[in-house]
Amino acid sequence: HDALPIYYNEYKSYLSMCSTAKSAQVDKTEFITQLYKHGAIKFGEFKLKSGIMSPVYFDLRALVSLPQLMRDAAVLLHQAASGISYTCICGVPYTALPIATVISVDHDIPMVIRRKEMKDYGTKKMVEGIFEKGDTCLIIEDVITSGSSILETVKVLEEAGLVATEGVVLLDREQGGSVNLANNNFAVRSVFTITQILQILQTAGLITESVVVATLNFIKENTLYK
Repeated sequence: HDALPIYYNEYKSYLSMCSTAKSAQVDKTEFITQLYKHGAIKFGEFKLKSGIMSPVYFDLRALVSLPQLMRDAAVLLHQAASGISYTCICGVPYTALPIATVISVDHDIPMVIRRKEMKDYGTKKMVEGIFEKGDTCLIIEDVITSGSSILETVKVLEEAGLVATEGVVLLDREQGGSVNLANNNFAVRSVFTITQILQILQTAGLITESVVVATLNFIKENTLYK
């Protein structure tokens, strides 16, 4: 990753101050700062899946190369799910899959995997794993914009006999995804909103006020569900 050599020594220092305990408390400000410095949060001009040009982009696929940040993301998401009753978890493919795996291993929680496409050989299952019909599945997601990826996952899980009505997400772009999910009887808890992320990065002196204003204006003008 382009940003990795620049911040490698700083990242090593970050590792030394982090605990890998399952119940570790994560410094949210430092977590977001590290995501930004390693290119997982970018500002500029980016074309989204919808075709819209966005001034901000979250590329959390970088977490697979930053194991401590991956673990921290897992800790934050697991803590966000506190009080929710579930028997298994499912990470929305593909970025949330490794994060869900860390949660599963660290907390001995069964996990299932939702396929994006059915294989034409073997069992031809769309949901892999061991579960019983009626089991409650908590959905893990990295970023929500419209919430469509979560709803697609819910549909596949329910067709397999699982119950999926709640989930946790690391970053909410605040473009109406949570509203869309609520309208579809799905409750989601977010660890961070884009507003909180902007505040953290501006306070740390990593982005300017003009970037904050431009990003918030974009979010306001491109809210999909209200």
